Amino acid sequence: MNDLEHAKKARLRAYTPYSHFKVGAAIRLKDGTMVYGSNIENAAFGLSNCAERSAVFSLISQGYDPKDIIQITIIADSNGPVSPCGSCRQVLHELLPKDAKVILGNLKGETKTMTTDELLPYAFETFDEDNT
Repeated sequence: MNDLEHAKKARLRAYTPYSHFKVGAAIRLKDGTMVYGSNIENAAFGLSNCAERSAVFSLISQGYDPKDIIQITIIADSNGPVSPCGSCRQVLHELLPKDAKVILGNLKGETKTMTTDELLPYAFETFDEDNT
């Protein structure tokens, strides 16, 4: 199964009773392990969580090392490749290795591949790489 198919599988797990906009994310680790995330909505919208953050937070809470991430693939039923929100861009920039790929896709098979720096130029940073 390719990474877009994994992201589609994650998308099916989304809980979206308000927006009906399902998003799935699949993170591939160096050893081939896949970790999924989907968006989870709540009536108090600020308490909702996006697929990208769900996947990264799940990965860390399961004991995986974010340094082992080689790529994240994100998919939604969007006109073009889905675009992560600002919060997700910041989390991906901070927690993914700088050489990890970010693959954005949609259900039509359109994709765009980039780095976290390309996804979020001028990211907020409070530390240098030696103090992580």
